[in-house]
Amino acid sequence: MASPIKASNQKAALTGFGLCAFLLCLLSGACRADAAKVSLLRAPGGGIQPQAAADAKGVVHLIYFKGKPQGGDIFYVRREPGNDAFSEPSRVNHRASSAIATGTIRGAQLAVGRNGRVHVAWMGGEGAGRVMTGGKEITPMLYTRLNDAGTEFEPERNLITWAAGLDGGGSVAADSEGNVYVVWHANPPGNETGEAGRAVFVARSTDEGRTFKREERANPRPTGACGCCGMRAFADSKGTLYIVYRAANEISRDMTLLVSRDHAASFGIETLNQWMIQGCPMSSSAFAESGSGVVAATERDGQVCFNLIEPGTSKLSRPVSAPGADKRRHPSVATNPDGEVLLAWTEGTAWEKGGSLAWQLFDKSGKATAEKGRADGVPVWSLPTAFGQSDGRFVIVY
Repeated sequence: MASPIKASNQKAALTGFGLCAFLLCLLSGACRADAAKVSLLRAPGGGIQPQAAADAKGVVHLIYFKGKPQGGDIFYVRREPGNDAFSEPSRVNHRASSAIATGTIRGAQLAVGRNGRVHVAWMGGEGAGRVMTGGKEITPMLYTRLNDAGTEFEPERNLITWAAGLDGGGSVAADSEGNVYVVWHANPPGNETGEAGRAVFVARSTDEGRTFKREERANPRPTGACGCCGMRAFADSKGTLYIVYRAANEISRDMTLLVSRDHAASFGIETLNQWMIQGCPMSSSAFAESGSGVVAATERDGQVCFNLIEPGTSKLSRPVSAPGADKRRHPSVATNPDGEVLLAWTEGTAWEKGGSLAWQLFDKSGKATAEKGRADGVPVWSLPTAFGQSDGRFVIVY
């Protein structure tokens, strides 16, 4: 029979061991159910309007703007898997001051295509120089890509051949098959109805951006396009192309989704959310892909939300918003391997006014988790970008 004293000593030892293990767990953060999954980074070099995308190998590609809002430069950095630091920056645009930040929604966007090649597109800024189309001087829609060696960006070029009248900027998408799409909304020739007559146009490349076909109209029926609102294009892992923009008519400005499964030869059209407003809200949007489909984040009436787009059918889930409301704008969205969704946005930002960053994490069923946060310091004309990591954590750059 064991001695009562020895048994008591063993129990005390086990209790002490358990206490030490518990304290170690607390110090390391390993046993906290609410261990922070979201970390924040400032855009490198005091830049604004960061845009991030991760490739299939886990390399994070990031661009950002620096300079005068009406005419500045775009810079590119990258972060290899396992590293915390980004590379030294390199300038994307060859012609100085050819990008624009004014209005927040006209800035550069990027996409990662075949073999990790980075593609960047932007509305021309003050230093871009104007080009002639149809006998008129126009603002160019500029595009560039990393060269074949991956060492620098090629000289940017204008892709508008006939659909001119940029206002809210454009976007770019790329897939693993070498297709690249540069999209914008503009005035078709002969438009006499203003925003109600605007349309979405796509210039497509099948050779990784080496050459582009003449732009073609994308929206299958007239919807108009809110002139000063941004838009977003995205190609998922199956090569499906998604475009979201704000339509415009006499009574509303609805967020509209275009989907193509035949490389921009044809598009289906859906309404993401309705907004009975006549003025332009200068809104932006974002995409991310999860194991359940593509996530589209948009803005409506002072709130931001996301919808899941079901793969194969384009069926839309009910919109999911973060609890509460505080003049939320400029959403960014990211996903992780666990199916969680991070929604980030700005609060208090407006014309020539900075604000705050806020975020909310959702589980794979779309339910808000306990993890959320807020940080001051979003600069004038800026907005956040977010990306998920293979370890399940998220990073927001602002």
